Amino acid sequence: MNQKRNQTVRLDLNNPVFQRQLFRLSKIEQRNILNTLRKLANITWQQVYTDHGLKWETILSKKGPAGNKLYSFRIGKGFRGIAYRDGSWMRLLSLHPDHDSAYQ
Repeated sequence: MNQKRNQTVRLDLNNPVFQRQLFRLSKIEQRNILNTLRKLANITWQQVYTDHGLKWETILSKKGPAGNKLYSFRIGKGFRGIAYRDGSWMRLLSLHPDHDSAYQ
């Protein structure tokens, strides 16, 4: 288990919903999100879990693909991302402009 926590995060940005939402944002919003993605690509899973700026939270009200746990995290100024963990991969599913919409 400890080995899994110390794995470097690998990002999967290929979800069409995530891409569509990202491409609709302003250049400044995209830059903020890309800065967070750059940060994520350079840290371990243990750091994701403990980073106070990301505010990584389990979403109890929904399940991801194949029943995976879904997580919400701060991905940019005013945005939360929804993702699930698949081994060392963080598979991003969507972007939400406010905290509440990430949980609906």
